[in-house]
Amino acid sequence: MTLARPDVDPELRVLLAGMPLGSELNPELLAQIRPYASTPIEPLLDGRAVDRREVVISGPDGAPIPLSIISPAGARGTTAAPCVYWIHGGGMVMGDRYSQIDIPLEWLELFGAVVISVDYRLAPEVGGTTLVDDCYHGLLWAVEHAAELGVDPTRVVVAGASAGGGLAAGVTLMARDLGTPPIAAQVLIGPMLDHRNSTTSSRQFSGGPGVWTREMNEFGWRSVLGDGTDGQVSPYVSPALAGNLAGLPTTYVDAGSAEVFRDEDVDYATRIWAAGGQAELHVWAGGFHGFDALYPRVPISAAARRTRNDWLARVLTTISGGDTAEQVSRPC
Repeated sequence: MTLARPDVDPELRVLLAGMPLGSELNPELLAQIRPYASTPIEPLLDGRAVDRREVVISGPDGAPIPLSIISPAGARGTTAAPCVYWIHGGGMVMGDRYSQIDIPLEWLELFGAVVISVDYRLAPEVGGTTLVDDCYHGLLWAVEHAAELGVDPTRVVVAGASAGGGLAAGVTLMARDLGTPPIAAQVLIGPMLDHRNSTTSSRQFSGGPGVWTREMNEFGWRSVLGDGTDGQVSPYVSPALAGNLAGLPTTYVDAGSAEVFRDEDVDYATRIWAAGGQAELHVWAGGFHGFDALYPRVPISAAARRTRNDWLARVLTTISGGDTAEQVSRPC
């Protein structure tokens, strides 16, 4: 039985009609589309007053983990800046540290934030907890080098989109459980949180072409977990499995009404509230998965990004005692 689906925003629908959409992923197709899953960062930095540094650290198993560090030009040596630790999307099977990086670059311009983006290893080449371990290890390095990077370790925001949002949630759970590093806030943009793939929204977006369908989601999770998911899956990998969401930093969650992840994202925010935590949830009527990253200038996308920016401005202002407020009015 085919379930009825929420309509896509009319302006987004027109743009979506021009996209080459699929319904499933497989290893052969993944190999074809991986090279196109990220755009070069140089055009995004052109005209911005920033300093860029590329470093490679060693992961827990000795594997290299590249990090891109982008700071406001000449900021080093001034007041320590907030830090956005960015984790890219791509279903855990594609993308790199430059994917969707225009989102945190807005926060660099608005709030003077230092953006650190991590290049975690991808499935199916690696699996299990390796992806989240890479992300967590990069975060530890960033906080340990806060003074060198001009970062305020009390104002670290972990953020990510899609698979990156799920990994951001996993990293934040890990930091809470291990007691370090302190995280001021997490921003989860259409996060990929639940390997079970069984919600109503997941089933609604099955069996037809789309930006990210239930079948694609199954491929992504199978690539990470293997074919046998009957065994114990770590909540750091699939954060919806976490039995206790108490003690998390203030959290922003958003999603579209017309996407696979809608219901698992709503449930995650609801469970944070149930545990006594603070979360802000937005479900954008007519938004498909990744709508605001793909088409940032459409009115619904601009509203989603502006609302997210306003929330982060309030959070950083509260943490800094008001210093950030002077920067909020600057255009992005």
